[in-house]
Formats: sequence, structure tokens, C-alpha cells
Amino acid sequence: MNTTSVPTSVKANPVVHLGFPRVRIGGAIPADRPRVPELVDRYGRIARDLRVSLTDKCNLRCRYCMPAEGIQPVPGERILTDDEVVRLVRIAVERLGVREVRFTGGEPLLRKGLEKIVAATSALATDLGTPVETSLTTNALGLRHRARRLKEAGLARVNISMDTTDREAYAALTRRDRFDDAVAGARAAAEAGLLPVKVNAVLLRGVNDLHAVRLLAQALRNGYELRFIEQMPLGPSGEWTRAGMVTAEEILAMLNEAFSLSPRPGTQRGTSPAELWDVAPGRVEGVEHPGGTVGVIASITRPFCGDCDRTRLTADGQIRACLFARDETDLRSLLRSGADDDTIADAWRVAMWGKQPGHGTDDPSFLQPSRTMSAIGG
Repeated sequence: MNTTSVPTSVKANPVVHLGFPRVRIGGAIPADRPRVPELVDRYGRIARDLRVSLTDKCNLRCRYCMPAEGIQPVPGERILTDDEVVRLVRIAVERLGVREVRFTGGEPLLRKGLEKIVAATSALATDLGTPVETSLTTNALGLRHRARRLKEAGLARVNISMDTTDREAYAALTRRDRFDDAVAGARAAAEAGLLPVKVNAVLLRGVNDLHAVRLLAQALRNGYELRFIEQMPLGPSGEWTRAGMVTAEEILAMLNEAFSLSPRPGTQRGTSPAELWDVAPGRVEGVEHPGGTVGVIASITRPFCGDCDRTRLTADGQIRACLFARDETDLRSLLRSGADDDTIADAWRVAMWGKQPGHGTDDPSFLQPSRTMSAIGG
């Protein structure tokens, strides 16, 4: 790749064309942007929730996320170092008003310095004077060996990707026979106090779409909070079609046949993507389950773009205003060119000011991002 000289100021706005996505390095503060420190956009949203991808590598090959052969990993020299990640998180919290940080991947447990990064993040104070809410999205493989250390470092909770309770279906979905390791990791998280343990499940038609009832029953028995997520067009090319997607409406229809559900009172969706239901105690397949909650994230059929409060940092130091963005802002080059914190913060503000009103999957001209979910960070 050809390189360009990188300014240490955001007065210029060069664009490096790398195909897709388009990469920007800094940019002048637009004249119509309010002079506020937070990450505001043109539609009145404020980004308070930072998603940080720590690696694009993963030890699973989930069909909705990555091709069977995997992806070409980003060269190691382009991946942010631990200290660079911590610096950008600190800038986000202390200068830009971020209050929540979730570490993702790829699989973040593959990052050797994870505990160090978590400890530095959890030690920060938000603009409200409160600790940063620090969480982790993981497939839970290996979590049984690190859950307690992560809790001691300041991690508050985990979201675990677990799409089925069936070993064969798990292997078919992930292309790896690691079901027992995932179950053990979830159990270790609960025992370490990383609560609530939230379980994320994506249903694929003809693979695990009939597993929704058993998934919820098992989650309730384990004391986990289950979230069903509509499959998004962020996996291998050709894997997703809107017609083939299992919708939130279909998921709720299946659950209502087996459980007594009622909308959780006094809750509004707001910036939280999940619509929540209370589940009454009952029986599934003759086995009792306690009451609890279940959520459905209808990212495609009922998008929450109008209330989205997220900003995303990829493992190679790019800011994305949206999962489906077609361009990125390069903070890694600014970091490594000697830019100060103010310059980096301004570049981040410019990136978020340009956030689009929605992800556009309903538009006939919609193009799937060239990066898969594993490369962006969920």
C-alpha cells in the first residue's frame, strides 16, 4: 500500500483510497458543528458507548461472521498496541464524554494484554464522576481460565455468543467442536461475578432457527439473560439475504408458543437495542424453568438508528461511526505521527459528526461493508 504523509493537525482532510472502506485522516471541524466536547452528530445523537475491537482474529468460524477458511488477518504492525488502545480509550472518556466501553473482536480473549487494557479502562472516571462501565463480548472459549483475573482487573460483565444448546448444531454453526469449552466459560463468568451474564444468539434458517425455545429455557435455568439478534449483512459475501433472515417477529412467535411473555413495564428501548419481555416461570419439555427476561434485537426489521449512541474503534485504529459505514477515520496514523490528544479528539469528533441517519439496509442501493463483523468488531 502506498503511504502518504500524515499531518499532526486536523486542518487538512486528506483521503487515502484503499478501495472499500474509504479512510480519512483527520479533518477540519465543520463550521455547523456545535462547539461541544461530546461526540455529537447532525441528527442530535451523542455517542456515549465505545466498542473497541482488540483483534480481528478468532478461534471460531461462525457462518454469519466469517468464511470457513477465515479472513486474511491485518498485519501485526497495523494492530494498535496495548498502550495505544489505552490512550484512545482515555481520550474517549476524558475528552469526548464516553461512559461505556465494550471490548470485542474477533475474539478479544486472544489478546494477551486484555487484563491490562481492562484495568486501565476501569480506572478511568466519566464526565459524571462515575467509573467507566467496562464489558466484553466473547465466545467464552478460554474464559474459564481468565474470568477471575478479568473480574479483578475491573471487568463488570460479559456478553457471550452462544447460538444453540445442541452440540452438533454448535459445530455446524461455528465449524469447530468447542461446545463444552463455551459452556464452561459461561459458567466461569457467572461464578466470577461477571454479572449479568448475557447470551447473544443469532438464528439461521434451517440450521438453528428451531432452537429458540430450548435456548431460552436453558438460559433461564442458568440465570443468564438471553438476547436474540437478527442476522445482519456483515458476514461472508452472499451469506445474508433479507428474505432468508429469521426476523424478530418470527422469533417472538416461536417463544410465545412455549412461554408466557409480557412486555417489560416501565422500560423504553432508547439507546438500548434490545426490546425486553418478562418471562413467567413455567415448563418446557416437561422441565421447569424460573422466570426471567428475554430480549430481541431487531437490527434490520426494527432498527434503532435514531437513538444509536455508539462509536467504534477497530483493532487497526480506525473509527467507524456505524457498523455499516462505508468510510473510516484513521486514528492510528495520527497516533504514530506524534499528534497530541486534542488533535486526535478533534478527528474523532469530525468522524462522528458525519454519521448517517440510518444503516440503509432497506435502500435498494445498499452495499454490504467490505469488512466482515470479525474485522469491524461487534
